[in-house]
Amino acid sequence: MTEKEPAKSTTTEGLTISPSLDAVTEAAQVPQQHSVLDSRVVFVCILSMGLGFLTAIVAQVLLGMINLITNLSYYGQFSLSHRSPADAIPDLGLWSIPIPVFGALIIGIMARYGSKAIRGHGIPEAMEQVLTNESRIPARVTFLKPLSSAISIGTGGPFGAEGPIIATGGAVGSVLGQFIRMNTLERKTLLAAGAAAGMAATFGSPVSAVLLAIELLLFEFRPRSIIPVALAATTASGVRMAFEGMEPVFAMPDLDRISMAAFLGYVFLGGIMGVVSVLVTKVVYGIEDGFEKLPVHWMWWPSIGAVVVGVIGYFAPDTLGVGYYNISAILSNDLTISALLFLCGLKFVSWSVALGSGTSGGTLAPLFTIGGGVGCLLGIGMAEVAPWMEIDPRIAALVGMAAIFSGASRAMLASAVFAFETTLQPIGLLPLLGGCAASYLIAGQLMRNSIMTEKIARRGIKVPEEFLADILDQVSVMEIASKDVIVVRAEETVEEVREWLSKNTKPTSHHGFPVLDKSGVLIGVVTRRDLSTSESPDNRKLTDIVNRPVRFVYDHCSVRQATDHMLNHDIGRLPVMTSEPPHQLVGIVTRSDILSAYQKRMRESVPQEPVISIRQ
Repeated sequence: MTEKEPAKSTTTEGLTISPSLDAVTEAAQVPQQHSVLDSRVVFVCILSMGLGFLTAIVAQVLLGMINLITNLSYYGQFSLSHRSPADAIPDLGLWSIPIPVFGALIIGIMARYGSKAIRGHGIPEAMEQVLTNESRIPARVTFLKPLSSAISIGTGGPFGAEGPIIATGGAVGSVLGQFIRMNTLERKTLLAAGAAAGMAATFGSPVSAVLLAIELLLFEFRPRSIIPVALAATTASGVRMAFEGMEPVFAMPDLDRISMAAFLGYVFLGGIMGVVSVLVTKVVYGIEDGFEKLPVHWMWWPSIGAVVVGVIGYFAPDTLGVGYYNISAILSNDLTISALLFLCGLKFVSWSVALGSGTSGGTLAPLFTIGGGVGCLLGIGMAEVAPWMEIDPRIAALVGMAAIFSGASRAMLASAVFAFETTLQPIGLLPLLGGCAASYLIAGQLMRNSIMTEKIARRGIKVPEEFLADILDQVSVMEIASKDVIVVRAEETVEEVREWLSKNTKPTSHHGFPVLDKSGVLIGVVTRRDLSTSESPDNRKLTDIVNRPVRFVYDHCSVRQATDHMLNHDIGRLPVMTSEPPHQLVGIVTRSDILSAYQKRMRESVPQEPVISIRQ
């Protein structure tokens, strides 16, 4: 009744010896080994390059809209030329205060009657769609987000244009993925490609844009997704160069080589910025919680917050609008200590209140301004206290700018590379990497979530924190499969097998048994349910009740392939066959066996006793 020795067969690779099953292809029987890069990847790459070009054009349109609204709001002119709201404040005086309020009121109306998704800086909302909605962003957001952001920034909102452009690029990629037949992973890739293209089109920083997409949107590191994202970012950067040239966004004087003492000082500074990033995040969400308690509809919150923006803008005009020139001035150490304190302090208050009120705008530029200012102040202080360290306030500002974003967003590599790409200062790479790593480490110890994930974490959405190799793809099925396979013969009757099962011996404790014919060829698997059903009379042969095509897995396959095969065909166990002829049944793998594959990962995380002893 039972068979403990492997049954032998003489099938060829992927086909059964049974003529009745010859029509069953290998795709139905054996899990396929998918290529890392196939024709679908090429197709997505082509779409991504087109998406990168389109997003770069959208970025230029959005920047033009911001300029237009700024000129209309503060200068009363219909012009697309770039002008800062700060230059108009001396002429407008107190009349400048209502301008941000009026813009915020329009945004509140757009959010209530258009789409609530336009609120905020866009990246957390994109992350939420990736994690919960199969990367499907409503098409109306593609138009409402850039329009609302242009109104917000153009009327003096203390935000950067990069956040809305990133969000808009992601929305365009998502909408494109909804018009074309593709799977969720490909649509996520297009969303990330659009977002990366938006960042690259704003700053000309393609490498950091790809890294940002990986760390905040893709949550994976695979060629199938990275290559399309890289091509989109490269294309967008190329289009930007045609409009803006190749000059760095944040120009600063060339830096001198650093000493080891200075390098350690910059790493220490990065750790301090990690604390600052946590404080900034807590303040922003504390203000947001305060608005939640107001006895008025959320539509009015942006206009209430804009009152603070307008008042601060009257006293500190440089806090209004994008203010990229502030970052360049900080990195060049052109501001006095009092000017740094005044600008960064008021910029932080204005930005945190505006963002907490739920208006539309980006976070990168404000964080870079605040971080650069704090870093420069710390650098000046360290140079005064310990001149022997040879701290350069300009490098300190550069590290502070990148480190605050690293700690606040937990995008460490993107932050370090971004600061390099936007300044083209290779001397700063080493302190940037050390400072961003220290900031990430400290911020991670002090706060579980980041400024990007706190909002969606409060809604119960779990955000991936680590990118790990799939343990199931690293384990062979033969490592977890049961080797002593209990099989039954096809010519046996249901009554005979039922009688054998009734003995309740150890071999009968399994829930499924491979069925072999007289030649020892696997024809299927029979389960206890198959044997107990009333549709299986006692006198029927087992070969008559095997009602599914035989499906199996080869011994060289991974547990991931076996798992996918089980899920695709809704089965709970798979016979394991040798891949070389003559094919033999050498094991069987079940769902419970798959769980044991995770024991390897658990063992790797347990501290082990030293294997090398100094005494020995």
